[in-house]
Amino acid sequence: MPIRCHRGSRPMPADPLILAIDNGTQSVRALLFDTRGNLVGKGKQDIEPYFSREPGWAEQHPDYFWEQLGEACKLLWSSTEATPDQVAGVTVTTQRGTVINLDANGQPLRPAIIWLDQRHARVDGPVKGPWGWLFKLARLEDTINRFREKTQANWIAQNEPEIWAKTRHFLLLSGYLTYRLTGQFRDSTGSQVGYLPFDYKKHRWAGQRDFKWQTMPVERSMLPELVAPGETLGHLTDEACRHLGLQKSLPVIAAASDKACEILGSGGLTPDIGCMSYGTTATINTTSKRYVEPIRLMPPYPSALPGHYSTEVMIYRGFWMVSWFKREFGLRERKIAEERGIEPEALFDELVKAVPPGSMGLMLQPYWSPGVRQPGPEAKGSIIGFGDVHTRSHIYRAILEGLAYALREGKEKIEKRSGVKIRKLRVAGGGSQSDAAMQLTADVFGLPAERPHTYETSGLGAAIDAAVGLGLHPDFDTAVTNMTRVGDVFHPNEETRALYQRLYSEVYLRMYPQLQPLYRKIREITGYPR
Repeated sequence: MPIRCHRGSRPMPADPLILAIDNGTQSVRALLFDTRGNLVGKGKQDIEPYFSREPGWAEQHPDYFWEQLGEACKLLWSSTEATPDQVAGVTVTTQRGTVINLDANGQPLRPAIIWLDQRHARVDGPVKGPWGWLFKLARLEDTINRFREKTQANWIAQNEPEIWAKTRHFLLLSGYLTYRLTGQFRDSTGSQVGYLPFDYKKHRWAGQRDFKWQTMPVERSMLPELVAPGETLGHLTDEACRHLGLQKSLPVIAAASDKACEILGSGGLTPDIGCMSYGTTATINTTSKRYVEPIRLMPPYPSALPGHYSTEVMIYRGFWMVSWFKREFGLRERKIAEERGIEPEALFDELVKAVPPGSMGLMLQPYWSPGVRQPGPEAKGSIIGFGDVHTRSHIYRAILEGLAYALREGKEKIEKRSGVKIRKLRVAGGGSQSDAAMQLTADVFGLPAERPHTYETSGLGAAIDAAVGLGLHPDFDTAVTNMTRVGDVFHPNEETRALYQRLYSEVYLRMYPQLQPLYRKIREITGYPR
């Protein structure tokens, strides 16, 4: 007989725990945190990030995410001494920008379009009316057209009109999982990162006169109700309760996107702390009460801290390059690690340490995927300075150095726009587990690089939102103070810092301006990137 979920008021467990679901690009993790920020249970289910029906497409079935979430929870409960009765509430953080079409019955109409997808919609003429004239006068037509090209709703409406005609709910993955958990079409303001008619300044759906409504076929009725991080999205349905291995219906508390939660879980509450993520996408962020565009016309994203902004500079597919290197050139290290029963990262760190700072003149520009404004859509990745002394170890270190240079440039853009100096770094994400990468980061930035006490910073940030929403902590300052702390700290080496300073200012910053005309020629001749 299936277990029934019981509703109604109930006393808070003596030692309450929070179940945080972190649905990333590479895995789904079910995480149990206590009110002191300790990870007391973990179930990790690796997932297939996407499948491709056409070159450049990245899709996944929505039900697949739900099924894998259940598998992660099974792994959790089989590997922890904690019990479901200790859980006080549930929260969810997910990858950003993945969209899902549902019909009137809440059933998926097509595979989800994953944020890595590279398809482009057709742009039919300029935006109509006053907005079109304004964009033309401000010379922003190309920027707006790229926004329209990347809007998934436009592509679906143009290429699958029968699907769009049946679409009654157009959700991000966060909204879809909330629906599966609660039966409610609700989502967090902190999760709204993507090509949707969202007002990034006011943290609500755009007003009726906003130009975004004219650039896509999305209607307001298709979008979920929005609530702020820390507020209640709903309660678990009976089905969801069983799926998660819980026996009582619990509140589901709004969190934010994975990057936003990562910042909160790293303890980044102020604009003088630079929170870096060495993940599939490499980012540097600060949290601010002010609306500060890190690059003109690129809005700051919603923070996991209600009413705040994440001023972000992104290196698209940043640490993906590290994964690419390990896949293409790291077979030896992976095999040795498997034989020794150790993590391969330890051996890759040895590759970095075998090469002097500066990689003997090998310089990498990490624009593996083009940007919208800076870098522009013609951008490509580059490695310069090759000589016969260079090995794959030099290439690997040059990748890490190139990413650090690019993120330092992002730091300086944020400082210039915000007027606040960043005085310390918190580094999270998979790459933060590398001591070599952490030391290199401290040396390139000339700042202390701090590693949070837990690797699971996204899940911890979501748990902090839930802890405040459930009343386990009275406010965010208290929750962050009690649930986050610094682990290892890496201080810059002065001699190495001076070397990197020269390479950064005299070489790296000049690479893109010098190479941009050649990138444009490559695009003109080959058509790549589009």
